[in-house]
Amino acid sequence: MKIGVSSYCFHRLVNEGKYTLFDAIAYTRKIGFDAIEFSDFVPPDGKSLEEFAGELAKACKDAGLPICNYATQADLLYGSDGDMKKEVIRLKSRVDIARILGAPLMRHDACWGLKDGSLCRTWREAVKIMAPAIREVTEYAASLGIRTMTENHGYFLQDSCRMEELVLAVNHPNFGLLVDMGNFMCADETSINALATAMPYAFHVHAKDFLYKCGAEPRPDDSWFPTRGGNFLRGTVLGHGVVSVGQCINYVRKCNYSGVISLEFEGLEEPLEAIRRGYEYLRKFTQD
Repeated sequence: MKIGVSSYCFHRLVNEGKYTLFDAIAYTRKIGFDAIEFSDFVPPDGKSLEEFAGELAKACKDAGLPICNYATQADLLYGSDGDMKKEVIRLKSRVDIARILGAPLMRHDACWGLKDGSLCRTWREAVKIMAPAIREVTEYAASLGIRTMTENHGYFLQDSCRMEELVLAVNHPNFGLLVDMGNFMCADETSINALATAMPYAFHVHAKDFLYKCGAEPRPDDSWFPTRGGNFLRGTVLGHGVVSVGQCINYVRKCNYSGVISLEFEGLEEPLEAIRRGYEYLRKFTQD
């Protein structure tokens, strides 16, 4: 099983101006990862998104590092000023970026919740509204040989039953899930139990870990965020938290998943050391 890393792991260093995505590529290769994936990136002044994507693709090729996924933000309910057709067109342009990168997968969000009751009242109604638009995006992506997927994050569509209903509503073989084993906790769902529902639709997998505090206790500080049910989580180094990472990976293997498992770190620890330790922890469970 191959191990990848998300460029999101480096975002703190990049935002602070201490690192570039090209530095991230070099470090990823140095540590020994098999692949890298890119989250939304902003090109330098004077360069288009397409030009910068081409430069990243070349740097990865030169490093012998495959790009396994491109992740981009979206909101099929309220994005592009609430114009779903414009949001679909924008997402298709992001599929073009995935093509330039040479990524076989593109993850896009579905939505981030309901702002009011003007469109619909429940997540099930929202799924029905968004499904045709998501299907149009994935049909375009399929024509370019790219599969699309949505990740279990953002509270509104995060637990496995909601994600399954989204995939079934879109009803297209080119659309599936990016299954993040840690993110289920944000919806107060046990990771190993959620995988039983989500894995049949998995195109890609993320490994992530969290520290946990029961909501009956006070929130420790503002570095902790609430779950949907009012408990508290904080990102941490893979293997340092409460996510049953090894058990989850063993289950993923039993599902005959043959794709990449990508590390995603969003804790307070020093990122480069956290990435290195996360890689070493993943290797314990993914060596064939």
